[in-house]
Amino acid sequence: MKAHWLNRQNNKNLIVFFAGWSFDYNPFCNHPECGDNDLLMIYDYNNMDIPDELKTLHNYESKILAAWSMGVFTAYLNRVLFEDFNKKIAVNGTITPVDDKFGIPVKIFELTLKHAASGLGGKFYKNVFQTLKEYEEYLKNPVQRSIENRVEELKNLYDLIRQQPADFDGEKFYDCAVVCQNDKIIPSANQSASHNKNNVPVISLDCGHFPFYNFSKWDEIIELCR
Repeated sequence: MKAHWLNRQNNKNLIVFFAGWSFDYNPFCNHPECGDNDLLMIYDYNNMDIPDELKTLHNYESKILAAWSMGVFTAYLNRVLFEDFNKKIAVNGTITPVDDKFGIPVKIFELTLKHAASGLGGKFYKNVFQTLKEYEEYLKNPVQRSIENRVEELKNLYDLIRQQPADFDGEKFYDCAVVCQNDKIIPSANQSASHNKNNVPVISLDCGHFPFYNFSKWDEIIELCR
């Protein structure tokens, strides 16, 4: 895992954001605004070594975890780090991200993995966004990681997913979940089924898999789960 401070101004409030597969901090540099929050972004799951930045977060009055897409799974793997957090929010993801009922159906995921290199150079990111306008906004600050790096990340994630025990999804961790009804990556019905099974309240939005351009500030996302 890699860490990057999107904002670090010695604020009282902290957001730790676990990004989804294939992303880095570039698309988030200018939007949403961090406001009065320090914001530490975690991304690149080619290895699961815990960054030093995640080990030194003791001086904040308020700490929020926001995890998106595959980040919902990877944050859950490290859940012991977030026991003292005030709130934990899942956005368009589940703790069982490859699952016929509670995540991406297995066959679809394996096709994505098989064609990951060509997909990353083609239509994958178009499917991440709901509208052409959002995709064009993304192109102003696109991901800078190599395709090879992102393909290896997906392979590593699948290995991690398959290593988990059968009862891996039996524990409630997130306080609430944001599920976007126009998600083309993880079926919204499967997301809701996963969260309902674990008694996690669901907030439904009319957005695509990447909803962040629909918010001007990170506080607006947090407020959904007050």
